[in-house]
Amino acid sequence: MDYSLLPKVDKLYLAVEDRFPDKYSRTVITEAARAAIDELRRQQPEGSREELFETAFESTVRGCEDTLRPSLRPVINATGVVLHTNLGRSPLAREAMEAVCAAAGYCNLEMDLSSGKRGSRYDHLTEQLCRLTGAEDALVVNNNAAAVLLVLDTLAAGGQVVVSRGQLVEIGGSFRIPEIMERSGAFLREVGTTNKTHLSDYERAVCEETSCIMQVHPSNFFIDGFVEEVPTKQLSELAHKNGLPFIYDLGSGCLYPLAREGIGTEPIPARLIADGVDILTFSGDKLLGGPQAGIIVGRKEYISAIKSNQLTRALRVDKFTVAALGATLNIYRDGRESRDIPGLAMIRAKREDLLPKAEKLTALLGRIEGLDVKMIESVSQVGGGSLPGILLDTWVVEAVPETIKSAELLARMRSGDPSVLGYIHEDRARFDLRTISEDELETVAEAVRRAMK
Repeated sequence: MDYSLLPKVDKLYLAVEDRFPDKYSRTVITEAARAAIDELRRQQPEGSREELFETAFESTVRGCEDTLRPSLRPVINATGVVLHTNLGRSPLAREAMEAVCAAAGYCNLEMDLSSGKRGSRYDHLTEQLCRLTGAEDALVVNNNAAAVLLVLDTLAAGGQVVVSRGQLVEIGGSFRIPEIMERSGAFLREVGTTNKTHLSDYERAVCEETSCIMQVHPSNFFIDGFVEEVPTKQLSELAHKNGLPFIYDLGSGCLYPLAREGIGTEPIPARLIADGVDILTFSGDKLLGGPQAGIIVGRKEYISAIKSNQLTRALRVDKFTVAALGATLNIYRDGRESRDIPGLAMIRAKREDLLPKAEKLTALLGRIEGLDVKMIESVSQVGGGSLPGILLDTWVVEAVPETIKSAELLARMRSGDPSVLGYIHEDRARFDLRTISEDELETVAEAVRRAMK
């Protein structure tokens, strides 16, 4: 290759600046131009000076666009997994998004506007959490693992925590309940077996070193068959009989009674508090439908001690979480959650509710040449470590391209703008209508059309 034919950086810069005035900075264009020239050196394509310049110019513009494109950006979830951990779990309600934007400037995060004195960021959430759960007090930290750590560090450090062997779960990302207990300075006292634990197992384990009794809800797995566990109310009575706090880690907390509609068997926080749980922890970004948060509710004397723990400052939430969670809780207060919390609405949607969207997307994709399209009845998953084993009847649209593999089709859609994520089933691309909104159908179809070119 004749390297003298390669374009110069300054020439590429002037060409890009002339075509797109003031769109890209000098630094962005220069770095993209150098990368484009280096790529030509590696590939050593044949061509005239003008042809090489045009190739480098197009590569420079693409490089500029890639640089300006945020690393964290919106995607269209066509996988059917409602609480997709890799996609940020539950999408926020519109009111929560608006609350985050409103809090982006100055706000009264820790200011009592009536007195003009310093307030607490937790005051914005306490009343609603207590109203919805029946608890005396509440605290919010950055996630549920942090909530469990903080509770145990406050109430169990140096003491023995009695917990069923069948509840020593891994909650995701290799975070395990026994290791969280160890980090808190508490000592684990396992009782029972993997599948069966009796009240007598707990009774024998309680001793002078015991600091609390803990129950962990298996929110991300289930054991079926020859199983038995002690009811929450009986454990709370045992704890209180021995002057011990009773801690319950709910994991994926659900404030809406999905179980009444035949979707899973998730316990409601208010029911657990009524059964005598002293401290209850659960997530804000799963079934609840809010931002990532670890919610701690329970008896005031224990919450006060937790608030005084120095770890609380290290694990506290910022103004955006307070704003988003507050707006989400207001929706529950008003009884609008089944409609206005996106994740809940998706989980509750029946297969027949999704049929019109499936028909529309099928018609849109059917207009694309070289694409075999059909509608299929299938099932969706809740995801996010919530409602394990629950499958939701759904409609999917299956698309098989003639000229490229389905995996390549999905790869191109994934890297597009906006990014669209479907999934592969038996070498066929699928799009689940459960997690695609009505106003996203045209965008999905256009993404498929671009990916087919």
